[in-house]
Amino acid sequence: MAPPAQLANCVRGTFRASSFRPTLWRQRCLYHSYEYSQPPPFPPAEAAILSSAISHVPAFGFTLDALKLGARDAGYLDVSTNLLPRGVFDLVNYHLVMQRLALKDSVQFPTEAEQGTGKKIGIGAKVRTLTLARLRANEPVIHRWQEALAIMAQPSYAPPSFAELAKLADEIWFLAGDTSVDTSWYTKRASLSAIYSATEVFMTQDTSKNFAETEQFLDARLEDVRKFGGFLGALGEWADFTGHSAVNVLRSKGLRI
Repeated sequence: MAPPAQLANCVRGTFRASSFRPTLWRQRCLYHSYEYSQPPPFPPAEAAILSSAISHVPAFGFTLDALKLGARDAGYLDVSTNLLPRGVFDLVNYHLVMQRLALKDSVQFPTEAEQGTGKKIGIGAKVRTLTLARLRANEPVIHRWQEALAIMAQPSYAPPSFAELAKLADEIWFLAGDTSVDTSWYTKRASLSAIYSATEVFMTQDTSKNFAETEQFLDARLEDVRKFGGFLGALGEWADFTGHSAVNVLRSKGLRI
């Protein structure tokens, strides 16, 4: 979802983790729509290689080996991986994009009649369900996700990684039915971006059954924002803390970031 769609051009935001104040720029807006079909997110050859390579990630990680095996499975020569200018980051990005796009079909909310309770599911509850569903989509590769985080943390890949995180937060709020058009449009997405990234790092360390502790961690962070989310200063300090914690967790595992 975006701010009011009746505007031909509008202001979109991207968020600095250090301050959590939206940095704004003007561009033509991209709007979600159920009325128009969206073009495929990747060209056919790239999609064929990447979709095949993803199946090799559990065994080989987010590596060139996984890409080469994917190319072979798709009927291409190993050299065809040159179609992917960003190498293994393109494999990471493929997972991010496809799992984001899958949310609209993988999570369906019952109507009031189907629930039989006469009560609507609140937007907050929908945000939680969608966020948890996206986190659980990492389960098949969670033992390799620290590798992905290290790749995304590289200076050349941090901007597109952060842009994709912002798109995920936007998608979740949109699918949850958020219709805000004021400044809260930005703060909601900024806070959810921080919550998701912190929970994702936590999940890489979670050894509890069915990632129960990750779910508890997510609930605690959502409750924090419910109580204090309107106060940007406090939220900025919290974002700084979680950002540094994420880096420290990865460095403790020997990753050079």
